[in-house]
Amino acid sequence: MSEPADPVRERRARIARAVGIAQRVGFGALLIAAIVFAIGVASDFPGWTVVVTIAALGTAIVVLPLPMVLGYGIRAAEREDRGGPAPRH
Repeated sequence: MSEPADPVRERRARIARAVGIAQRVGFGALLIAAIVFAIGVASDFPGWTVVVTIAALGTAIVVLPLPMVLGYGIRAAEREDRGGPAPRH
């Protein structure tokens, strides 16, 4: 027989999936900013490159902090569940 589902682990898994998506969006925005900035450098900064670079950086700044913190917390909780050492402060 299978064990009953643990609601804490299920919730942690849902959060981990959302964290993964948010990190991909945030880091994707950083990649776009870097690519468009390089295009701007090569082409004497047309206006659209400035707008896209700033928008992509703004997106990354807004999106990335929360998933980074939540991802760290999820990894720490999983490590503690396995009986691993708690992170040192």
